[in-house]
Amino acid sequence: MTRPIVVAALYKFVSLPDYVALRQPLLETLEANGIKGTLLLAEEGINGTVSGTREAIDALLAWLRQDPRLADVDHKESYCDEQPFYRTKVKLKKEIVTLGVPGVDPNRRVGTYVEPKDWNALISDPEVLLIDTRNDYEVAIGTFEGAVDPKTTSFREFPAYVKAHYDPARHKKVAMFCTGGIRCEKASSYMLGEGFEAVYHLKGGILKYLEEVPQDESKWQGDCFVFDNRVTVRHDLSEGDYDQCHACRNPISVEDRASDHYAPGISCPHCWDSLPEKTRASARERQKQIELARQRNQPHPIGRDPRHAGD
Repeated sequence: MTRPIVVAALYKFVSLPDYVALRQPLLETLEANGIKGTLLLAEEGINGTVSGTREAIDALLAWLRQDPRLADVDHKESYCDEQPFYRTKVKLKKEIVTLGVPGVDPNRRVGTYVEPKDWNALISDPEVLLIDTRNDYEVAIGTFEGAVDPKTTSFREFPAYVKAHYDPARHKKVAMFCTGGIRCEKASSYMLGEGFEAVYHLKGGILKYLEEVPQDESKWQGDCFVFDNRVTVRHDLSEGDYDQCHACRNPISVEDRASDHYAPGISCPHCWDSLPEKTRASARERQKQIELARQRNQPHPIGRDPRHAGD
């Protein structure tokens, strides 16, 4: 039986000079169809993850595709039993994924897209440098066999990492990947601008790979972090076993939750001895409000993720 909620991750780099005017009609379309989640609009395109019924997501995609610029908007789907988002938002941004380097424009220059079915062959080439463009806490949950972890805490750190570690004269082939395809697409544009010649990126990202490549042929190891209340998904795109610490926002495993340093909503093994008291006090108060909301059978927003899910 199909699960009732469709989770759609979508993006497209495309010139949208009228993006400010698009905000309100897009928000009204989401609300009219009972869709939750967040979409980002910028002059360079659209990005975000939303969830709703099958009919609601189909209605949103149909609305977007009425605009010729968004007719082929990239989107990946997974499914869950309950709404993974609490609110409905459309935000205006300078970038739909924040690299912070002026002039990087995937609408003008981008690396070579690699279909999921061709990805294994590419990354099996010993001459290919495989880079995970996601942040450290995402890589810790799962990554591709042989991938380099830049150990970045935000995408803004990626350019400095590349300049410090790689040379276009020595690294002739570079392949990159991310959750849904957007971050590595922008990273490929940046690296071409830095003089790297053969730059590849996984079309549709990890989520599309997990959707299309059989598990017995997979080079993916672990779970994939997702920016909603599911926290992670397995290779079959079902919800993983990880939770998230609402104090430090790190994903936490079953083992983490068995630790003496774990207190729901307040601390975990990653932050129990490092968070300032002001942050800890805020976490205690938020957890109190969550428990009260549960008792009243009301939604209980868990607060903003400081790592910017849209990035």
